[in-house]
Amino acid sequence: MTLPASSATSSTPTAAGLWKPVLLRAGTALVFGAVTVFWGSPSVHVLAWATGLYLLATAGAAFLAASVPAAAAVVVGLAGVGALITQSDAGAGLSALVGLLVLGAFELVQGFRQRGGHVLARDWIISGVVGIGTAVALPFFISLGAHALLGVAGGGAIISGVLWVLSGLSLRHDGRTPSAEAVN
Repeated sequence: MTLPASSATSSTPTAAGLWKPVLLRAGTALVFGAVTVFWGSPSVHVLAWATGLYLLATAGAAFLAASVPAAAAVVVGLAGVGALITQSDAGAGLSALVGLLVLGAFELVQGFRQRGGHVLARDWIISGVVGIGTAVALPFFISLGAHALLGVAGGGAIISGVLWVLSGLSLRHDGRTPSAEAVN
């Protein structure tokens, strides 16, 4: 006896239910990346606010997309608050390091654990590697100031943002029902 496909995957969110939070995460990353690219001479306050808000928004979006458990999202969010409070190159850089490292590690583990069983598993692996790589690079740029830190963090955000846009649009397409395709 075989189970219907819908009951076999009832605990895993469907593509139709994931595309919106995935695109929210993509938008968050791409907006942060755009700020880092187009702000010519950012001050330490721009660094702190941009990094803090990025980490807070990313924590929420990753939690909604079921990328990380609530505890990890809280740690990433607290790292964002840390960047906002410290208002320094070192504080924002270390806050970003903690937030991106925690997020990346959880996504990497989640991706390997659910490889072949979850629609986002491969994307979590890639995003995890990008997050961990960005986090590991950040300490080497703290002494170079806000512009360098935003460049490194923004580069990682743009890479992950593009990944999540492609993933979100693929999920949206895959989640369409045959009757919806016939109407369009």
